[in-house]
Amino acid sequence: MDRDIVQIVELCSPDLTAVDCSADVVGALFLFRKNDHALLLQLRDEKPNLRHAGLWVPPGGHIEHEETIEECTRREFYEETNYQCKNINWFYALNIEHPQWPTYLLGISWAFYDDNQTIKCQEGQALKFIKRNETDSLPIPNFLFTIWDKLLKEF
Repeated sequence: MDRDIVQIVELCSPDLTAVDCSADVVGALFLFRKNDHALLLQLRDEKPNLRHAGLWVPPGGHIEHEETIEECTRREFYEETNYQCKNINWFYALNIEHPQWPTYLLGISWAFYDDNQTIKCQEGQALKFIKRNETDSLPIPNFLFTIWDKLLKEF
């Protein structure tokens, strides 16, 4: 059951650093293929105390001290996929609350896959480009569908 409470954070930018925010900060990158707008998702490990364990989510991770959300997003995405994003676009930030986890700020960016670099699963169980109409049977946090759909409208 998805019990995340999600709220858009106004006046947040990719330049926000960990020292600017009292909550945990996470950066995530929605990487799309241009031809079919499939989204690269990572199947998270099944580990205790891991948020969204066993779910499909965009690659990303926690910000380091004095790192910006954009720097975090680029670093985490590379660490998890071995893919170097040259051009990423800021979308917005969300405040995510859940009764079992500390509240965190999720900074969301997006980019198009360059069709050249090889993507390699460096963390989690799998990485896969998934089309929006192929998600019915996949465990994905509900709030990600809202972001995915809004981004698809942008294209």
